[in-house]
Amino acid sequence: MGKFDGVLLACDFDNTLVYTEPALVAGDPIPPLGRENRAALEYFTAHGGHFAVATGRALAAFQTIAPELPINTPCVICNGAALYDFGRGEYLDYNLLDETALRRGQTLLDAFPTLAVEAYHIGNVVHAVRPNEYVRRHEHLTHVGTEEKPSLLEVPLPLGKFIFEDDHEILLAARRRMTEDGWDQDYELVFSRDNLLEMTAKGANKGGMVLRLARRLGVERENIYCMGDEGNDISMLRAAAQGFAPANCIPAIREEGFTIVSHAEGRAVADVVEILDRKY
Repeated sequence: MGKFDGVLLACDFDNTLVYTEPALVAGDPIPPLGRENRAALEYFTAHGGHFAVATGRALAAFQTIAPELPINTPCVICNGAALYDFGRGEYLDYNLLDETALRRGQTLLDAFPTLAVEAYHIGNVVHAVRPNEYVRRHEHLTHVGTEEKPSLLEVPLPLGKFIFEDDHEILLAARRRMTEDGWDQDYELVFSRDNLLEMTAKGANKGGMVLRLARRLGVERENIYCMGDEGNDISMLRAAAQGFAPANCIPAIREEGFTIVSHAEGRAVADVVEILDRKY
């Protein structure tokens, strides 16, 4: 029996588990997990803890990173649209977009002439419609190319998520249009960066899929802990018994009152494990 038996820690990847911002901006390789953070997670898992990454990245953008991390459970990918077991190389759970989403997404592209979208197929392909500078920049950041399609109506299912990309003000206007038309009743609409507006099926968010993972593992809600820095992490921070965020998190996370630890460039995850070590 380990002191962390029945405890789940789910952590965002970019700028939480690993501070990737400088590498993303420069287009450089992603840096390795820091020594202190790795040691802390190895201690956590060696004593029975479940450690998972919950990332907005699709499988194509995370499958080469996962083997280098001390994960010991399936991971949440595609911003909560899927649960993937990297050890077995297979999806375990989904919450996917359908043909209605394709049609509605195309109406949004028709209404906003400069708007672009990436559509994430769970078969490890990313399709792009009307790619703009933000799509190309995102390809540069993730090192994953896109296959261009003339219309969302020609993108094949099944799909995990859409990412609409444009200037922030245009995305704000697009989101207003979406909510005025009631899309927020059917989909999750959340910014993962200023120029990236993500759309997944209702309930397909990091919080929802972390709870599904916990049920698979037999982990009670009071033993779920989550950590993240961006708007797309808030759902899982709220779902946790205690939510943590690195000091580089966005203001909206600070305003929620989650526990703030060190900057992600330092020992943020090690701080969380130390807190859990005292608690258990």
